[in-house]
Amino acid sequence: MVEDRITDGKRIGQLLASELTGLERGPLGAVSVVDADPDVEPTDDGAFAYRIEAEGEPVGTVFVTVTTARLELDGQTALDPQRDDVTVENDGTVAVAHSGAAVKTLVDVVAEKLT
Repeated sequence: MVEDRITDGKRIGQLLASELTGLERGPLGAVSVVDADPDVEPTDDGAFAYRIEAEGEPVGTVFVTVTTARLELDGQTALDPQRDDVTVENDGTVAVAHSGAAVKTLVDVVAEKLT
């Protein structure tokens, strides 16, 4: 069995945007991806990809590197920093996805912020 692991930062960011806008249940039903740059080119420091809002209020901003998507939150998250798929930085205000599978964790972070 072949296991494909998505480690392209731009693709991880795209997956996150798709998950956030495709889920219409609970608090995620109010989420929008705004100011998206579909032609974003990942950089070492992280290039701006899009902002996340809920009912017009800012939730966070997504930046992409060559290998990650970084969600900078407007406020802290309670995400456990001891995870293999996501790194928590800046006292819980930044969650970095290192693979496509980690997108589910970032979606949970956004949902938690909205409840």
